[in-house]
Amino acid sequence: MSKFAEAIEDYKAQVSDLGLGISEELLTAVAKGLGPSIYNADSSKISSSDPEELARVKNNFLIGKLGLADGPALDAAIDEVVQQLGASNRNKYRAVFYALLVVKFGKESVYEA
Repeated sequence: MSKFAEAIEDYKAQVSDLGLGISEELLTAVAKGLGPSIYNADSSKISSSDPEELARVKNNFLIGKLGLADGPALDAAIDEVVQQLGASNRNKYRAVFYALLVVKFGKESVYEA
């Protein structure tokens, strides 16, 4: 099994365990978009206790990648996803986190071929 396939299996397991209902297609597309960062133990996960990390999610992903306008709705969505994954969960995979945000804002079209 390739490293990419192993990563996808980890993401699917988390989605299933938490009952998040994200499609495998979206999960795979988001993971591909993250490139090599999914193979690094540190960059493959989100540290929700780090304000700088959450600011990067907001600025680089929500505003930069998804093209959303800055505002309190973005911070609220990030907080909501943190709660969905579990604030104390140390394995908040970046691909799952981003996929939840994509669904939250109805931006699946960004990842369609």
